[in-house]
Amino acid sequence: MRSVTALPNAIREDEHVWIPMSDGVRLAARIWRPVSSDDEPVPVVLEFIPYRKRDLTAQRDSVHHPYMAGHGYACVRVDLRGTGDSEGVLTDEYLERELRDAEEILAWLAAQPWSTGRSGMMGISWGGFNALQVAARRPPGLDAIVPLCFSDDRYADDVHYMGGCLLSDNLSWASTMFAYTSCPPDPAVVGERWREMWHERLEGSGLWLAEWLRHQRRDEYWRHASVCEDYAAVECPVLAVSGWADGYSNAVFRVLEHLDVPRQGLVGPWSHKYPHIGEPGPAIGFLQEVVRWWDRWLKDVDNGVMDEPMLRIWMQDSVPPSTSYAERPGRWVGETSWPSPRVDVRARPLERNRIAQAGEDVGKEELTIESPLSVGQFAGKWCSYNAPPDLPYDQREEDGGSLVFDSEPFAERCELLGSPVVRLELAADRPQAMVAVRLSDVAPDGRATRVSYGLLNLTHRDGHDSPEPLRPGERYEIAVPMNAMAQAFPPGHRVRLSISTSYWPLAWPPPRPARLSIFTGASALELPVRPVGAPGEPDVAGFAEPEGTPPLATSRIRPGEEAWRVSRDLVGYESKLEVVKDLGVVRFDDIDLEVSRRADETYGWTGDDFTSVFGDVEWNMGFARGDWAVATVTRTKLTSTETDFHVHARLDAFEGDHRVASRNWTIAIPRDQL
Repeated sequence: MRSVTALPNAIREDEHVWIPMSDGVRLAARIWRPVSSDDEPVPVVLEFIPYRKRDLTAQRDSVHHPYMAGHGYACVRVDLRGTGDSEGVLTDEYLERELRDAEEILAWLAAQPWSTGRSGMMGISWGGFNALQVAARRPPGLDAIVPLCFSDDRYADDVHYMGGCLLSDNLSWASTMFAYTSCPPDPAVVGERWREMWHERLEGSGLWLAEWLRHQRRDEYWRHASVCEDYAAVECPVLAVSGWADGYSNAVFRVLEHLDVPRQGLVGPWSHKYPHIGEPGPAIGFLQEVVRWWDRWLKDVDNGVMDEPMLRIWMQDSVPPSTSYAERPGRWVGETSWPSPRVDVRARPLERNRIAQAGEDVGKEELTIESPLSVGQFAGKWCSYNAPPDLPYDQREEDGGSLVFDSEPFAERCELLGSPVVRLELAADRPQAMVAVRLSDVAPDGRATRVSYGLLNLTHRDGHDSPEPLRPGERYEIAVPMNAMAQAFPPGHRVRLSISTSYWPLAWPPPRPARLSIFTGASALELPVRPVGAPGEPDVAGFAEPEGTPPLATSRIRPGEEAWRVSRDLVGYESKLEVVKDLGVVRFDDIDLEVSRRADETYGWTGDDFTSVFGDVEWNMGFARGDWAVATVTRTKLTSTETDFHVHARLDAFEGDHRVASRNWTIAIPRDQL
């Protein structure tokens, strides 16, 4: 990325500003804006997230907020209440209080003398979620948004559940927020109240994992703040962004389809990162694109930004399987509308070991599968948070415990764009069962690279609102949509569909192993085929090289560690996936603060005992300046029986070597058709 120091506008930075809320709580903000805005007001861009503006996101913020400010905007980064230096306590994500806070922040910003009263919201992940959610509330002056790596459906397409199956990332993410909400504010900002504010958080934030586990079906808890409940509520322009290595790419396609506002979608090869620092590469000049978006919708500049295709995506070329990539080869392609009339969805029947051609008659046969728990140990993360190696490995490691169907080798290049769907006629031998489906690119040498997958808890076959147990032996017709993808298959490669009855540890397994019968003749794979080189393909203007302002200076005090280990004991049949994400110790030079972060995740099981599975996550956080040193240790362990989930959690907080707070939780939550 090219660091830009010469900007169109000189900027000033207010490192700490209090924004008062109607209930008396004050939220901490950092503001970058043109010096000239004292006399010539400018529009405002808000990012509102819980990840600590003063340290944990300070370096990232320093790259893009000053850049946008230098192009004529007041950029405002606010800590959610109960996080960073903001007052109050945070007890869950996307609460009504959070969304009201956002509206009050926007109103406060609009009233500032340096503001024109027009505003936008942007952010990645949490900030992308609440940008879309706040837009649906239509506060005055919110004229455009740029959500990245977000969802419009908090139940069906978020970190918690997928296809009615419980994701292990639900535990991982709950553990992350358990650690983050345990952190204190900075005494250099809040003064002597820091300890009181810290203990309010330690006592009041709670154990979010338990709350998420109490809602195992789509209910009012998840409908709240799910914009898919009423797309028409969004009335401002939307630039929706994600990456193929991210867990949130599907929402881009849904908002393009269902919103009725000026909108564009951008999906690159990236993981859970902003595209100007995107990995896998290529990164792009994303901040230039965002400035163009704000110029059009916050300043009414007729700059042709809407002349670009509605959807711009990175069509990925074939690559060997790997758990991380520096770059993904491919090319930018565009579609003028979504769904695209250019994409031809073709149903290809399944028969034993084979994906037949569309329209081909195939024999009727019963195929059965009962997968071992080991299927899924090379699945990688549900969402790549750019802590590689966390992408799926060679799928031959998984296919031995799956039903496998291969196409004939392609005679010419084939490109897929969209969401493949697997339609199955099946029966199960137990009331609860799940199915996992994977689509792979199989090279002539046999290596298999996963390009998409989908999950379905079969008790949710008729919807996520009211799951019903299966009747053993009865046949059902079900559909399993896979994640959206853009993938090119070169000549000589095959498409492979793999079907398994478990996918642990990516998803929590059913209470007991189940055997599925798949019936050919009534089962098919639907592939969204995009024509290659057909007349009328939209032109996509090339992206500029990434730009940003120089990042905040930091010093590495202790290096970090990253590890991803799969192990199996062939005596006791104990298996584990161990993930280490240690960011070491980093010193923020401008505020003389040392920060440490380390997460250790373990997912284990014994043989094929479905009640033996567990997830265990420990976080260590530390902050130090001079003789002030604080640390927290949080640990969460999730286990299950055939009837219940069991949560064991611990929180310890320290000043120096002295433990100043300790809490323990032991909670049992009934399984609800899961």
